[in-house]
Amino acid sequence: MLKNIYLTHCQINKILYIYTQNRIIYKSIQIMKNLKGIILGAGVALAMLSACDTGKEVNLTVSKLDPARFDTVINEKPVKLYVLKNDNGMEACITNYGGRIVSLVVPDKDGNPTDVVLGYDNIAQYADTLNSPSDYGSSVGRYANRINDGKITVDGKEYQLTQNDTGNGAKHCLHGGGNTGWMHKVYDAEQIDATTLKLTLVSPDGDNGFPGTVTATTTYKLTADNTLDITFEATTDAETIINMTNHNYYNLNGDLSKEAMDMVLYINADNFTPSDASYMTTGEIKPVQGTPMDFREPAVIAEKMDTSYIYIKNATGYDHNWCLNTFKDGKGDDNIVCASLYSPKTGILLEMFTNEPGVQVYTGNFQGNGVPGKFGVLYPKHVSVCLESQKYPDSPNKKDWVQPTLKPGEKYYSHAAYKFSVKSETEQTAEADSTAQAQ
Repeated sequence: MLKNIYLTHCQINKILYIYTQNRIIYKSIQIMKNLKGIILGAGVALAMLSACDTGKEVNLTVSKLDPARFDTVINEKPVKLYVLKNDNGMEACITNYGGRIVSLVVPDKDGNPTDVVLGYDNIAQYADTLNSPSDYGSSVGRYANRINDGKITVDGKEYQLTQNDTGNGAKHCLHGGGNTGWMHKVYDAEQIDATTLKLTLVSPDGDNGFPGTVTATTTYKLTADNTLDITFEATTDAETIINMTNHNYYNLNGDLSKEAMDMVLYINADNFTPSDASYMTTGEIKPVQGTPMDFREPAVIAEKMDTSYIYIKNATGYDHNWCLNTFKDGKGDDNIVCASLYSPKTGILLEMFTNEPGVQVYTGNFQGNGVPGKFGVLYPKHVSVCLESQKYPDSPNKKDWVQPTLKPGEKYYSHAAYKFSVKSETEQTAEADSTAQAQ
């Protein structure tokens, strides 16, 4: 008989983690018999427990993540947590599962390291698409945002894509297939240096219905001026469409347990693309002038969010594409601020730059689902803001808009950069006004 067995807090956490991983394996097998599944190697499990047994101190990241909780094998490919750092207090923790940014730490006005993105603190929750589905921090492909009815025509042939977005009677393809899209694929990872990570994925012909075999890369880099610089590139062996983005959920307030609509938003855009009750673009382009969509001067989000306005009412918040003024004559200027987000509480200012024609601004309208995030925090509705660089939603079916077509011999290139600094509220407003007047 076993008596007087005592487990440390560390050991209990590790056992619960391994148990959770095994639950995912069981559910995956029940739902998809041919799925090779998620395997936590026995060696990894033993190593996790032995770290507790030997009294070794766990090496946590600045954001308090335990890299061991991301060390696993999914669909026979190794997964781990990669840590990027610069010399100015910035840290990005990234898993090659879905090319996801798990944490992003920047200094606040008092020099305190502050994690400014939502996510999970373990790979189990990211991989559990049944109980904790999410696109937190992911590298989205092949096509970010929605495609109407999941149908496209490429080189004269119609293709039916995965219809994973079925709310309000819709049958759209969202983010390239959602749970079967790139955000749940394992990328090959190469950490080039302390500040740079290159992730590569080969998407076969017919992946979620898309034509052509595509080789895509996402390169994350932290620069000396505290910019998260993201480059997306791709090639194909047959004509296809591609529209990649990053899906970070930003909360600059330093408290992920509270709503964050007191953040100040600026969008350098005179127009936006309206959408219907199924979140599908109507094909119109409308001016923001005189509407709650006008953020050409920095404004507190909550003060602009008029829920009686039909487009905001449909989405229960902002979930719309803005037509950026920084994109002119078929080319985007990624040296001009296209959007910014600011927290008066922490003084953290995020400035966004991109060569893309549009930005999707999403205010976490589907948060508050009771699924715990990092360190058990329950994220409420409207806890964050996404700033997603993109071609306009459903652009393959709206031929007057910038097209996402990629042909053999061509190279897809998309760039998005997010620069972090600390400003007073007066400085932040003055900078945004200066940017607008310069155009």
